[in-house]
Amino acid sequence: MKKYFITGISTEVGKTVASAIITEALQADYWKPIQSGDLDYSDTHKVQKLISNTKTVFHPNSYALQTPMSPHAAAEIDGITIEIDNIKEPVTKNHLVIEGAGGLLVPLNDKNTLLDAIKPGYKVIVVSRHYLGSINHTLLTVNLLKEKGFDVSLIFSGNEHKTTEDIIKKMTEVPVIGRIEEEPYFDQNVIKEYADKFKENL
Repeated sequence: MKKYFITGISTEVGKTVASAIITEALQADYWKPIQSGDLDYSDTHKVQKLISNTKTVFHPNSYALQTPMSPHAAAEIDGITIEIDNIKEPVTKNHLVIEGAGGLLVPLNDKNTLLDAIKPGYKVIVVSRHYLGSINHTLLTVNLLKEKGFDVSLIFSGNEHKTTEDIIKKMTEVPVIGRIEEEPYFDQNVIKEYADKFKENL
């Protein structure tokens, strides 16, 4: 069974929607190791609402932090320290989709970043969204993952920006799973349409 780690080039680039689509496409289990803030309507809740298959199991966060901040800062406010050894992958016989928090080098504590939570053998999917600086952020993210030996692919999120995407594809040479358009809304039907479209590229 495959493990897919979903990361983004920044925050608010579409990781949760991408995670829902991949979870639905594979009828995989879903796990968000670290949730910072929005505990009443967390990313796990959002993905639960967006998928329609009945096979997916949702695994509890390793850390559920109260404040919507970088994990290290949110943990400090909660009076705890995130320990990398406590981020234990749930046991499942199914595919597993793991949603990261922010970008790759988001600090978890004084020593570790989110990158340290990505295990060898995980397939890493980078969600890239166009904004001024996004080419740099995408290349930095993908190149670091490739240097570490990970199997990397891309999902573009938002309206097409051809010059941006063309240079990213040329310079990274990683597979592109597809694009998530700037939809008016996302519901189970929209997610299912994307899941059917992306499935063959996963």
